[in-house]
Amino acid sequence: MNSMLAGESAESQPQVQAAQRFPATVGRFDAPADRAVIDGLVRWVEERYREDLLKRPSKHVYVRTLPGPVIERIDRLRDSPLIRSLIAARVVAQFPGGSVIAPMKHTDELYVSHYNKDRGGDQGLFDRHYDGNLRFLPGSVVVRALIYLQSDATYKVVFHDSRVEKAFATYDFGLLDFHRELHWVEGQYNPADRQRILLKCNYLVTRRNAALLGRATLAANTGVFYVVKAAMEYSKSPTTPPQIVVGLLCNLFRRLNNVHPLIPLAIPLAFIGAVVAAFGWAIGHLTT
Repeated sequence: MNSMLAGESAESQPQVQAAQRFPATVGRFDAPADRAVIDGLVRWVEERYREDLLKRPSKHVYVRTLPGPVIERIDRLRDSPLIRSLIAARVVAQFPGGSVIAPMKHTDELYVSHYNKDRGGDQGLFDRHYDGNLRFLPGSVVVRALIYLQSDATYKVVFHDSRVEKAFATYDFGLLDFHRELHWVEGQYNPADRQRILLKCNYLVTRRNAALLGRATLAANTGVFYVVKAAMEYSKSPTTPPQIVVGLLCNLFRRLNNVHPLIPLAIPLAFIGAVVAAFGWAIGHLTT
């Protein structure tokens, strides 16, 4: 994408200077050994999750919950020197004094992607969105690797802030800034397409000799990640009133996060403050 589209809304405007953002980067596994690992993983997924592949909602499974031999094969890809070297080369602008790359393997996921817009929690995977909401935190960057185990080129991912577009195919991968890259998926669900099977792998990058900052940033990212993921999983393709409400809130907070990341954080805090104030007023009223 070479220029900004006319008539863009506030939520689609780049909010982070390029020097602060990890630039979206695309690559490909070409080594026969790597491709053999990917092909084996695809066969395992298609056998293990055969029923899930026939359903509309997307499916996420934490890699850490998979069988040991499968995790070992995934490690071949997410610990690949190809990915690690690309990350190290691209973060020089943010960390000219050197950096430390720490894999966040407890958050890594196997992802079966079905294009799904039904106002549920997983609609945000395809609409305009930032993956995270901590882009106001200085001194760190979370890089997400999207590793395409199987995919055809019928879907296009638009990395808006980096002005990069890519129709990912099998063996491709994309690297993006988890908190600072506004992106979305363009396409249309077609049950005849090849299954889109990905790995989502995350890496925390901090400046060298900043261990305390690294631990604090890791804790903040982990907490937000698990809360958002739980709400999304609960409300995908909602059928019950509570699921519908949570799905609507997920999509509302996603849009607010596109405008500014502090807005979704401020609303719950304001609500809690109002409840505490009302409770205090009631107690005071009853005791007078």
